[in-house]
Amino acid sequence: MAEHFGVSRQALSTLLNGNASLSADMAIRFEKAFGVKADTLLRMQTTYELAQARAHEGEIKVGKFANPA
Repeated sequence: MAEHFGVSRQALSTLLNGNASLSADMAIRFEKAFGVKADTLLRMQTTYELAQARAHEGEIKVGKFANPA
Protein backbone atom coordinates (compact mmCIF):
# COMPACT_ATOMS: atom_id res chain seq x y z
CA MET A 1 0.00 0.00 0.00
CA ALA A 2 2.85 2.40 0.81
CA GLU A 3 4.34 1.80 -2.62
CA HIS A 4 0.95 2.40 -4.25
CA PHE A 5 0.58 5.66 -2.29
CA GLY A 6 4.13 6.75 -3.14
CA VAL A 7 5.17 7.06 0.51
CA SER A 8 7.54 5.17 2.75
CA ARG A 9 6.33 2.18 4.72
CA GLN A 10 7.36 4.04 7.86
CA ALA A 11 5.20 7.07 7.00
CA LEU A 12 2.15 4.92 6.33
CA SER A 13 2.75 2.78 9.41
CA THR A 14 3.11 5.86 11.62
CA LEU A 15 -0.22 7.20 10.35
CA LEU A 16 -2.10 3.91 10.56
CA ASN A 17 -0.82 3.19 14.07
CA GLY A 18 -2.10 6.55 15.27
CA ASN A 19 1.31 8.09 15.84
CA ALA A 20 0.80 10.86 13.26
CA SER A 21 -2.10 13.01 12.16
CA LEU A 22 -3.52 12.85 8.67
CA SER A 23 -1.89 15.49 6.48
CA ALA A 24 -3.58 17.16 3.54
CA ASP A 25 -1.14 15.40 1.22
CA MET A 26 -1.94 11.99 2.65
CA ALA A 27 -5.68 12.76 2.57
CA ILE A 28 -5.40 13.41 -1.17
CA ARG A 29 -3.58 10.09 -1.60
CA PHE A 30 -6.44 8.30 0.22
CA GLU A 31 -8.96 10.17 -1.94
CA LYS A 32 -7.25 9.05 -5.12
CA ALA A 33 -6.92 5.45 -3.93
CA PHE A 34 -10.32 4.93 -2.29
CA GLY A 35 -12.59 7.72 -3.53
CA VAL A 36 -13.29 9.23 -0.09
CA LYS A 37 -13.02 13.02 -0.40
CA ALA A 38 -9.90 14.50 1.18
CA ASP A 39 -11.89 17.30 2.80
CA THR A 40 -14.14 14.72 4.49
CA LEU A 41 -11.11 12.88 5.84
CA LEU A 42 -9.55 16.10 7.11
CA ARG A 43 -12.79 17.16 8.81
CA MET A 44 -12.88 13.78 10.52
CA GLN A 45 -9.26 14.26 11.65
CA THR A 46 -10.01 17.74 13.00
CA THR A 47 -13.11 16.48 14.84
CA TYR A 48 -11.06 13.71 16.43
CA GLU A 49 -8.27 16.09 17.48
CA LEU A 50 -10.77 18.54 19.00
CA ALA A 51 -12.43 15.72 20.95
CA GLN A 52 -9.01 14.69 22.27
CA ALA A 53 -8.30 18.28 23.36
CA ARG A 54 -11.76 18.64 24.96
CA ALA A 55 -11.05 15.57 27.06
CA HIS A 56 -8.44 17.57 28.97
CA GLU A 57 -9.64 21.14 28.45
CA GLY A 58 -9.87 21.62 32.21
CA GLU A 59 -6.07 21.48 32.29
CA ILE A 60 -5.81 24.39 29.84
CA LYS A 61 -5.56 27.52 31.95
CA VAL A 62 -6.30 30.55 29.80
CA GLY A 63 -8.39 33.52 30.88
CA LYS A 64 -10.47 35.83 28.77
CA PHE A 65 -9.03 39.11 27.56
CA ALA A 66 -10.39 42.17 29.31
CA ASN A 67 -12.91 44.17 27.27
CA PRO A 68 -11.20 46.97 25.35
CA ALA A 69 -12.02 50.51 26.49
